[in-house]
Amino acid sequence: MRPRAACTSGQLLALILISAAACAARAADPAPASVPGASPPALAPADWLHRMNAALTTRNYDGTFSHWHAGRVELLRIIHRVQDGEVSERLASLDGSGREFIRTGSSLACYLPDKRTVLVEQRPREQPLVDFPTVNDQTARFYDIHEVGRTRVNRRETHVITVAPRDEYRYGYRLWIDDSTAMPLKTQLCDAGGNVIEQIVFASLSLPARIPDSAFRPEVSTEGFQWLRNAPAPPLPPATAAALAWDAIRLPPGFRMAMRAAQVMPGASAPVDHLVFTDGVASVSVFVEVQRFPADQSPVAQAAAVGSSSAFSTVVDGHKITAVGEVPPATVQFIATQVKALEHPAAPSPGGQDTPR
Repeated sequence: MRPRAACTSGQLLALILISAAACAARAADPAPASVPGASPPALAPADWLHRMNAALTTRNYDGTFSHWHAGRVELLRIIHRVQDGEVSERLASLDGSGREFIRTGSSLACYLPDKRTVLVEQRPREQPLVDFPTVNDQTARFYDIHEVGRTRVNRRETHVITVAPRDEYRYGYRLWIDDSTAMPLKTQLCDAGGNVIEQIVFASLSLPARIPDSAFRPEVSTEGFQWLRNAPAPPLPPATAAALAWDAIRLPPGFRMAMRAAQVMPGASAPVDHLVFTDGVASVSVFVEVQRFPADQSPVAQAAAVGSSSAFSTVVDGHKITAVGEVPPATVQFIATQVKALEHPAAPSPGGQDTPR
């Protein structure tokens, strides 16, 4: 079993979607008329983030952009539509692998021409493909949010907002948010020292009032491709379900469990317990293999990092545990080593966990 990295792109997709929508500022509705002699009320930095997130959820757009990370540059196209309350998305690589990710309703299909494979998974209709960073009273305890200046980007006046982590367990952001539309014109993902890890630069975008269904059909031919479906696991007997009740004993400050579900991964013979931990901005997925490894065949711990993505695999009580997220390596390693099988785990809730000691 491998983490479903091919179909789950987390913060990377969030940055891509944010930046693709950001270029709406070049063709967005004009700024509302102001009253002569009146000054608009100043907004707090967190309010600009709220306005940005609200704006991003209501736009149709079709654009291309360049994504810099891990020393590589990739050109991508994003199409996003909101129609009758349903979101459709298509993300395609225009060079390199030629991969495409298409979400329609509750179905997400990942077309991987370099592997001649299509991965399909079902998602709840109310669950977005990616979550945008949001700020609330809980989140604000672990990030410093400031407006550090005003500047022009693409001839638009912007507010430069920074979201800086207060510890080493998460990354931060720089956002250039348009003054009149609240759209981000530029985004950067930064480490604790302020160094840029990833950057998105808009190339072109149109904002059609309507986008046809044909825009969400893959361009790649799937003839001869292998189709793999990531389906929810069938209900487990009570005794087995209890054995799969995994949870984290401790978590980094502010992180909480947001989801727990059993599912069958493509190519796996047994269900996998899937846990998601988040602080409201950063998130980490943890995959626990139900099948035990024999003591003499237990794999060794492994760590990997590409750009903002970190992964760590280890074995706990004979079960392989893999944590993946757009967070520093120390975060995925800490969470993976704290996951244990509990007899009566706590249900996912909005409350946080204890600070690690």
